[in-house]
Amino acid sequence: MELTGAKILMECLVEQKAETVFGYPGGTILNVYDALYDYQDRIHHYLTSHEQGASHAADGYFRSTGRTGVCFATSGPGATNLTTGIATAYYDSSAVVFISCNVTEPMLGKDAFQEVDLTGIAMPITKACYLVDDVTKLADVVREAFYLASHGRPGPVLIDILKNVTAETAEYTPLPLQEHPNHGHLAQVIARSSTGFKSIDTKPECLEKAAEMVAGAKRPVILAGGGVIRSGASAEVKSLAERLDAVVTASIMGLGGFPGNDPRFAGFAGMHGSHAANQAIYQCDLLFVIGCRFSDRVALSPSHFAPNARIIHLDIDRAEINKNVHVDRPLIGDAKDVLQKLLPQITQQSHPDWRAQIAAEVREPVKQASTLEPFEIMQTIESVTGGQALIVTDVGQHQMWASQYFRYRYPCQLLTSGGFGTMGFGYGAAMGAKVGNPDKTVIHVTGDGCFRMNCNEMATAQHYGIPVITVLFDNGTLGMVRQWQRAMYDCRFSATTLDRGPDFVKLAEAYGIHGVRVATAAEFETALRQAIASGEAAVIDCAIDIDETVRPMIAGGHALNDYLLD
Repeated sequence: MELTGAKILMECLVEQKAETVFGYPGGTILNVYDALYDYQDRIHHYLTSHEQGASHAADGYFRSTGRTGVCFATSGPGATNLTTGIATAYYDSSAVVFISCNVTEPMLGKDAFQEVDLTGIAMPITKACYLVDDVTKLADVVREAFYLASHGRPGPVLIDILKNVTAETAEYTPLPLQEHPNHGHLAQVIARSSTGFKSIDTKPECLEKAAEMVAGAKRPVILAGGGVIRSGASAEVKSLAERLDAVVTASIMGLGGFPGNDPRFAGFAGMHGSHAANQAIYQCDLLFVIGCRFSDRVALSPSHFAPNARIIHLDIDRAEINKNVHVDRPLIGDAKDVLQKLLPQITQQSHPDWRAQIAAEVREPVKQASTLEPFEIMQTIESVTGGQALIVTDVGQHQMWASQYFRYRYPCQLLTSGGFGTMGFGYGAAMGAKVGNPDKTVIHVTGDGCFRMNCNEMATAQHYGIPVITVLFDNGTLGMVRQWQRAMYDCRFSATTLDRGPDFVKLAEAYGIHGVRVATAAEFETALRQAIASGEAAVIDCAIDIDETVRPMIAGGHALNDYLLD
């Protein structure tokens, strides 16, 4: 059938079962939005307050559901407003297809109104970029983009469509989703890909040698990264931990990949990781790393990271092997598939003394002030929700407290910007998560610095009835930066004190959202229970001390047992 480019795009989204889109219209993408008008029964569009909010919402939708997120934006500033969200998705391996429209072909390269080379800007922060200048190629580009975003190591893909292409017509032939990998150019891309998009290419002898390594370990540790969650390998990691009788740690992106309430779990590792996790890695003689890229927040000093251990590194991306930390045995492939092949080769082990040694390193928080303390907030959320709430954070001290004091029980339970560290990520991502998981309680954990960057999305939550509950750690400062200034800059608090508005409770009410301010754990529990019972969006402003710190803290470049703040 003969369709315009805009309608071909709609049909391709239907093919992909992309029923949810977050976006913001503008001049160059108007043909697409006009076509969307006729697809309202099949594609649900959420108009956000800002393109960045839309980008994070699409990201949060993917992270919480495993279904590829979709985001629309117009050209120029609309397109560049996406770039922070694109980079956030890229560094955390989120499958999001970003679709923008650019000026018409005759205007390209002439500095036309709202023209920007978005593909050039986004190339370093995407798996692939497409500039579509031919309507006959549009359908295959969309199919290829969705496949690339979700296969292999997931990641964002950008499609920038010229406005004239959305108005021009071409023959469109529906293609069932299962036939896409064998169709046209996509089949060629898969065939020549260095990874082939195969789930595993680790040779049997590599698995045998890995099994021999773990068999000789006396102090084994598993470090679970975000790849455990992306591959759906949580059950296999749990089986591995039980087979090795190992201590388990995680990166922040890996939290939930192994049950946080399991006695084997020592917490997350790195700069603000638990004593138990960091000591386990520092003292172990075997470190089995799964889907973790050894970022500088985990391996702060690569030369001193796990100094006593032989390291096995399992990752789907060859580029991550030996990039930051030299390893003894690389395993390349999808974590779930590789572990399923490796597990039968591993004999049952027993290391009760080792696990007891690390368990003795666990330090429970102790209330030290009369004011509301961060651990009380997170432990109350866990208690009230039975540990089942989906937690979405922004970036800063509250992010670390949310990682330290809540025991994540299942994959995709914590959504946070780990690699790019994006302040402003949380509210949009929380909305996307709630849209994708309507039956789950979604808690947006943020700080007053971050909330200033995304509170405009309260308008979106209120309009669409998205019941995101915001828990605001309000300390009147850019807390993490102030903590660094206190620890390393002789308390010279330059440009970090937020001694100014708004009143977040009144602001929430201005958006038509219930707001309440609390100062004690009892008040917070009451407010949280009322917010959950209401079934509506809410903001709970929690007053905490300006000099609350995240402990422990290890400075960059130091070993995991060398604490700056203990």
